[in-house]
Amino acid sequence: MLAQSLLVPALLLSVVGAVQDTVDVGYSIYKGQALPNGVSQWLGIRYAAPPLGELRFAPPQEPLRTPGVQDATIHGKYCLGTGRSPTDKSTSEDCLFLDVQAPTKATVHSKLPVFLYIQGGGFNLNSNPNTNASGLIINSGYDIVVVSLNYRVGPYGFMTDSDKIVPNNGLRDQRKVLEWVQKHISQFGGDPNHITLGGSSAGAASVTYHLTANNGTNRGLFHAAIAESPSFATTLSVAQSQYMYTQFATRVGCVGKDSLACMRKKTAVELQTSNFNIPLPGASKPPNYMWLPTLDNEFVQDYTYRVFQQGKFIRVPTVYGDDSNGGTKFAPKDTATLQESNGYVLDQYPVLTLEMLGEINELYPNPNTSCPAVGCYWRHASNVYQEARYMCPGMYISSVVAKHGKDAWVYRWNVEDPEQMASGLGVPHTVELNALWGADYVDDAPASYQDGQVNAAASPTMQHYWLNFIKYYDPNGRNAYDGSRYPQWKKWGEGAQSRLTFQTGGKAEMIPVDSGLRQRCDFWTRNGVALTM
Repeated sequence: MLAQSLLVPALLLSVVGAVQDTVDVGYSIYKGQALPNGVSQWLGIRYAAPPLGELRFAPPQEPLRTPGVQDATIHGKYCLGTGRSPTDKSTSEDCLFLDVQAPTKATVHSKLPVFLYIQGGGFNLNSNPNTNASGLIINSGYDIVVVSLNYRVGPYGFMTDSDKIVPNNGLRDQRKVLEWVQKHISQFGGDPNHITLGGSSAGAASVTYHLTANNGTNRGLFHAAIAESPSFATTLSVAQSQYMYTQFATRVGCVGKDSLACMRKKTAVELQTSNFNIPLPGASKPPNYMWLPTLDNEFVQDYTYRVFQQGKFIRVPTVYGDDSNGGTKFAPKDTATLQESNGYVLDQYPVLTLEMLGEINELYPNPNTSCPAVGCYWRHASNVYQEARYMCPGMYISSVVAKHGKDAWVYRWNVEDPEQMASGLGVPHTVELNALWGADYVDDAPASYQDGQVNAAASPTMQHYWLNFIKYYDPNGRNAYDGSRYPQWKKWGEGAQSRLTFQTGGKAEMIPVDSGLRQRCDFWTRNGVALTM
């Protein structure tokens, strides 16, 4: 890819349709770079105006026009996170950037499938910024385009005041990127009519919110969905979340009728100093994540369980799944009694009744026999949290998708890393991201995922299915099942409810969901709306 002269902007894309490293997206011209591995990247592209001043706590606005050529070889800073240092130089309030990574050989006529990935972080931080998709693109046969993004989190993206602040601006940031992709992705070789929307944790919850946005109104912004460990949390109404605004404004010294104007004049450092979690209504301690999407009667019109129950979602093929021990990163390791375990769960879901907690204790016997001892109820709390928040909601959604005539596939990530097993984490939340992108392309991948180690084959196994789904909306490939060394991933609901289970060493097999898990998930499904999930 050779940059074209600024004196001849019409030639930017003129060489037999080839995508150039300099691309004009209308409001700005961005110069990316072609890497030696055959992948080109454009990093730090603004997709919205800087959310500063009067745009702080406001919906995303159109990006400003900029003169000259903008450097697109460095990631934009990611968004300010709750509980994070006010002097962290890697973050900024000016953070609405996206990255595009594509095969260098792509042309404006390639119409390659697009994977639009939303990172997680509990809606309180950007936990997986600066995605390196080179490995996935290379292993696709240089046949896909990947887009990743930052979006506002914490109070910047999810605070409202029942009056002047539009709720769910973090989700609106994401929609802005979906719209951006429709307008511009063809210039990078992508097909706007072939978009797989994916995400992990809060990113997977975001995928689910986009499936149900505005009661499932289909704007044609994506055509398939992958949700890795979708996070179902307590959802408050705008009125119920008012206390968060009141508390935050008070902490930063902005009381009175002009509190919003006052907060918009504060520096980001001043806001960050007071950006920490407090308990949900009815809880005694702060939850793992407090700032969350809010029922706004527009973007988020009802609890997710009820929206799916009513069939108000976009019908597209889906992949949902979770890790075997998705709660171990979150439950306190020193949980020593059943009362402490119940208290932790109640702090996450304060509308739990005493009767519900009693039924939970019956459904979840403590797997640890060392009590009394510090930490002997850690796994009890962890097991309740993981199935309530991640595992059971994903299986429920898949059942509803299948019921409404769309293909759905479910997985379980059960790849054991020796160090994580020894630490007691088991197979923790979102560990499969190391396999999705490839251990060489992520920071701090488990040692066993590296080349030559026991789980090195986990990445090609996962990428086989994900790439097929991104390309064909079927994880088994163009012809459903090609007889390869990878087992057929059967659809959810075909016969027994079975998940493709990724095992240690890169193996995978279809395993039916056991009766105990089905019974526990039935509890969360029955009570999901009552728990405001």
